[in-house]
Amino acid sequence: MTEYIPPASQFARLPDGFAMKRGGSISGARVAYETWGRLNEAGDNAVLILTGLSPSAHAASCAADPSPGWWEANIGPGKPIDTERWFVICPNALGSCRGSSGPASINPATGEPWRLDFPRLSIEDGARAARCLLDSLDIDQLASVVGCSMGGMVALAFLQQNPGFARSHLNVSGAAQALPFSIAIRSLQREAIRLDPQWNDGHYDDAHYPETGMRLARKLGVVTYRSALEWRGRFGRVRLEPDEQDGEPFGHEFQIESYLDHHADRFARAFDPNCYLYLSRSMDWFDLGDYANGHVHEALASLQVERSLAIGVETDILFPLNQQEEIAQGLAAGGCDSEFAGLPSPQGHDAFLVDHERFSPLIAGFFAGLS
Repeated sequence: MTEYIPPASQFARLPDGFAMKRGGSISGARVAYETWGRLNEAGDNAVLILTGLSPSAHAASCAADPSPGWWEANIGPGKPIDTERWFVICPNALGSCRGSSGPASINPATGEPWRLDFPRLSIEDGARAARCLLDSLDIDQLASVVGCSMGGMVALAFLQQNPGFARSHLNVSGAAQALPFSIAIRSLQREAIRLDPQWNDGHYDDAHYPETGMRLARKLGVVTYRSALEWRGRFGRVRLEPDEQDGEPFGHEFQIESYLDHHADRFARAFDPNCYLYLSRSMDWFDLGDYANGHVHEALASLQVERSLAIGVETDILFPLNQQEEIAQGLAAGGCDSEFAGLPSPQGHDAFLVDHERFSPLIAGFFAGLS
């Protein structure tokens, strides 16, 4: 089982019998999180940041863990989310293998990993776990809830569950529902894992591990996280040198193939396969329209938030730009002071992690304008 917990992680216990949306419950569960800055006397400067599928709670460096976080450019003193002003909390997603409870965690009832006995996971479960974390910190209001990618879904579920709890919302390459293309890609990724004989219905170990399935799933993901425009600009049709080729029939010949191999090698044993399956499927199931008779626009309009910004990228094929525009329009219909920004970054869905020149000024402006 693959579990990595960053050294700065803290833990909040979930209530025993924590009920899951699709049935079942978990006891002895926890949420891993990290914080930056301090909660002020009024208790009104807290910012909750919700992550994508694979990141840990380590969004930025800190004294206990000086390694760069996944959103290092945007969190810290003097940065767009200025920790001299804001108290920032970032939980690891429920169902992950980065410290929060999930399929790779120990089931206290058996003393063995949950594996596929973990209840079916929904985006809404992650939102409820985030609220439990805030309750444990005695936070009863948020200046803002920020959601990136999958975290954008969790943030919308959080707003739906907790009317008026957050004064503002920043949605970064998120969505109010899963679209068919994204569902199809994630379905292929899950199939690659499940068809690996070493997966063994979720009963694998380090010696018998579905590495091939995880590698294929990661390659599919990387292809869709960026854009064809970037692939063409970075790699073109450049071939590997003869001594870099593997010599196998139909083996790697192009640099882009070697690049995908590199990412697959880094990820395959760094993230638990069962956790990957659970989190992936939770995104497919999510549809905020379920709370308004199937009407996403009406569901968004019902959310109680004063100010919002939805940022998307023109080249994002997983969470396409029209989904962030939909969020902005829906929130505006409910009376929110809502803005939308579509960026021309060539880096696709991953742009919010790497294209700081475009994203950071927007994030800084949003937080500078909050009361």
